[in-house]
Amino acid sequence: MRDWIVDFTIFLLAVGFGLALALEFPDSPHGEGAPYPSVDLPLWLSATEQVIALAACVGLWWRRRWPVELAVVLVLFSSVLTLVSGAMLIALFSLAVHRPPKVSLSVLVLAVGAASVHAVVRPDPVSPFLVDFLLGTAILGAVTGWGLTVHHRRRLVESLRDRAVHAETEARLRAEQAQHQVRESIAREIHDVLGHRLSLLSVLAGALEYRPDTPPEQVARSAKVIRESAHQALQDLREVIGVLRAPVGELPQPTMADLHQLVAEADDVGSRVELSQEHEGRVPDRVGRTAYRIVQEALTNARKHAPGADTRVRVSGAPGEGLTVDVVNDAAATPPAHRAGGDGAGQGLVGLAERVSLASGRLEHGPTDSGGWRLSAWLPWPS
Repeated sequence: MRDWIVDFTIFLLAVGFGLALALEFPDSPHGEGAPYPSVDLPLWLSATEQVIALAACVGLWWRRRWPVELAVVLVLFSSVLTLVSGAMLIALFSLAVHRPPKVSLSVLVLAVGAASVHAVVRPDPVSPFLVDFLLGTAILGAVTGWGLTVHHRRRLVESLRDRAVHAETEARLRAEQAQHQVRESIAREIHDVLGHRLSLLSVLAGALEYRPDTPPEQVARSAKVIRESAHQALQDLREVIGVLRAPVGELPQPTMADLHQLVAEADDVGSRVELSQEHEGRVPDRVGRTAYRIVQEALTNARKHAPGADTRVRVSGAPGEGLTVDVVNDAAATPPAHRAGGDGAGQGLVGLAERVSLASGRLEHGPTDSGGWRLSAWLPWPS
């Protein structure tokens, strides 16, 4: 609807411009008031000019589809016909708006040549040739310049719109990436926190299942550890769910001070775990948290793959030198009869390697000469 209104308005402007020229220069081929005393216009030529001018105004309805062809044809007609000047100027403007500047300027040069021809063929009885030519050239340049201004403005608006779309897309991708990272962080925390607790429950329950002759004292002790671990696992699960429901905040994070409790829990299961801390000064929270997760994953794997084997944990280092975490477990006395979470074997080490990499540290793991397993990590400790 908007385009139709614009096209109709432009058609009326072109017709009005042609009528104004016809009234200013009436077609009297002879006599004292003839507009072109040097050229006698026959009546058939005057009528033909009016018909062509009207056709040129009608042709403006197709200026968007064929802007170059229409502009060139009207420029050629304007070299000998005055009444098509209005339609020709509108065609030049439309050409400058819808086509590259190189095309518009080329047609402008053609229009300037047509204006010079028109000044010779249809001279103005009042103005000299030079004035008539310069005035026509100025009008052509002004119309083309206006069209080029609109063209560049539209290009600028389109560019800004594209940039806004790209910026919105990038912002959405960044938000999705951040959400993905948060999900990975939550998944890693769930694996580290709940995996440790559930592995305790699995080992103790498996021992009670496969050792029905266990002394009552040891059964009571195992039941107590199961109850406490299950209660702690529920607490950890509530904290994780609370973080998921309220994104503001962080998951509960352990520090080096919690390492003694972690080792004590593992020792209560029945496997002997020795802890040796030889670091100087207070370990930064981020470094201590990563060290805690390393020990936690190593103890969990030891319970799964070497139940009952002795484990030694050594933490050493100093500011400026880094923090070294070594966890070595002996070979299992008997093959493990029950492995909890066997389907996810290896995922903990993958997540642990990623965690250590994010902390700019190094992680090594592999079997020992005695058939056990060793996990060692080095973490930077700023001085």
